[in-house]
Amino acid sequence: MKYPPLVPKALCRTPIRVTIHREGIDEDGAPLTAVTVQTTCNWQDSARIIRTDETHSVQLSGVALFSGDLCPELAVIASGTVAVFGELRTIFRGSKARNPDGTVNYTRLELI
Repeated sequence: MKYPPLVPKALCRTPIRVTIHREGIDEDGAPLTAVTVQTTCNWQDSARIIRTDETHSVQLSGVALFSGDLCPELAVIASGTVAVFGELRTIFRGSKARNPDGTVNYTRLELI
């Protein structure tokens, strides 16, 4: 049975560059890069204000949704960076939404 995509490719129109890191570090102490992908996504922006006693700051974040499996080489996406709209953001959380047969329907990256 073929399952319908919950994030259709027709809705993925925002250009994005994703670099996903795998576990471990190289001899220089930098993270190991698993894959770098230039693709399109469904982008959702968000922001929040963090208030302290002295100051407040705005923390930008967002969610990038991709149709299918963005990185089939890795079972989970734990870290990496994303370049979107000229800004470099850090992957806070990655998840792969699976169909009942175990295939990946869509990939979700939560960013800071």
